[in-house]
Amino acid sequence: MAAQLAVLQMNSSDKVEGNLIQAEKLIQQAAYRGAKVIVLPECFASYAGKDTLQIAKQESDSNGPIRQLLARLAAQHKVWLIGGSIPFLPKENSADRRAFSACFVYNDKGKELGQYSKIHLFDVTVSDSKGQYQESKEYMSGSHLLIVDTPIGRLAPLICYDLRFPELFRALINYGVEIICLPSAFTAVTGAAHWDVLMRARAIENFCYMAGADQAGIHADGRETFGHSMIVDPWGKVIAAAETDQPEVIMAEVDLNRLHQLRGRMPSLKHRQDQLLRNIKVYHYS
Repeated sequence: MAAQLAVLQMNSSDKVEGNLIQAEKLIQQAAYRGAKVIVLPECFASYAGKDTLQIAKQESDSNGPIRQLLARLAAQHKVWLIGGSIPFLPKENSADRRAFSACFVYNDKGKELGQYSKIHLFDVTVSDSKGQYQESKEYMSGSHLLIVDTPIGRLAPLICYDLRFPELFRALINYGVEIICLPSAFTAVTGAAHWDVLMRARAIENFCYMAGADQAGIHADGRETFGHSMIVDPWGKVIAAAETDQPEVIMAEVDLNRLHQLRGRMPSLKHRQDQLLRNIKVYHYS
């Protein structure tokens, strides 16, 4: 059977036009190879640029140039697109000086179904050339989740730093999600230490597919991203991964029968003691 799920690895710059050309070529390749659902990376249209707010206002409705392109490509290639992330500022928030980091989702007719805005913002110190990251200077946290039913399964997007918060994944699993897509731009340092193990851990503890589309290489301001885009199955096995640190298409087949078989054989999702944990006693001695 042809591969059904694709993640795109990109090396985006601060030049929107060039990034969109790169994304369009990769989407075309993935569709030609049989993908039904295609996941773009975080910041695919502009990475490390200084025009975040300008882009966000241009994309305030579905007539924005990036959102129009995604809708057109989804319809043209008859694929579902998980649109990485772009800066987004709804008209009702036009006075704000910060945007949302939003992932728009399109069905295979080009219809925009909704968006998920990144909840956990990357305000950390990393031992790399940039050192200090503070996404909250440019972005606001989202406040809702998005779930869509696709031809290959029930799917939900999260974004990059969200990967470190397992309770968010469990919330999605409670709604029957089978595939979690993770557009990302993991730094080279944090990626080398944690990307693989976190992707596999989220897949294992939730018996779900993980589809991580990552940025890769050196970018406009000198920062370096990790790449290693991958698809992980519900048993925690990496079933497809990037072979280079260059832009490429990574594809794998989704087997929902196996997913539900695993959930049935090891029903840990049903063995949770949520009520107990809400009222549990803790004895602490010192």
